[in-house]
Amino acid sequence: MEGMKTKLSTLWVFATLNFIYCDVLGVMNPTLLKGFLAGNVNGIEVSQSFLFGAGVLVEIPILMVLLSRFLGYRANRWANVVAGLTLTIVQLGSLFVGKPAPYYIFFSVFEVAATATIVWLAWRWAGEERALTATPKVLATHP
Repeated sequence: MEGMKTKLSTLWVFATLNFIYCDVLGVMNPTLLKGFLAGNVNGIEVSQSFLFGAGVLVEIPILMVLLSRFLGYRANRWANVVAGLTLTIVQLGSLFVGKPAPYYIFFSVFEVAATATIVWLAWRWAGEERALTATPKVLATHP
């Protein structure tokens, strides 16, 4: 079980770094920067509510780095499935807002691959966990 926790946590670190660095490059993009300063990017109002929502979305992978390490099996599995699926869907959906820059598409490939892999590993974890915790029947033989 510890091996899977490490894998999931490591994938969340990888996804988080990609999310953050893509956002850093977004601030360096002159077109987006002008939009941020004007308060409107690709038709989306950059309000306090928008920023709060973006903060919540960014906190999910950051929190999952820790939760993947510390939650018990059942809660861990479902938290990873739900968080991974949510971020995979959000990232794929973001590709249809405006015309994404090549760097954004580049990072999105890695972000979607990481979060989809998290969902796949967490989903498959159930079978592996049952196999690890199943008690084999031992035939007692007496000489």
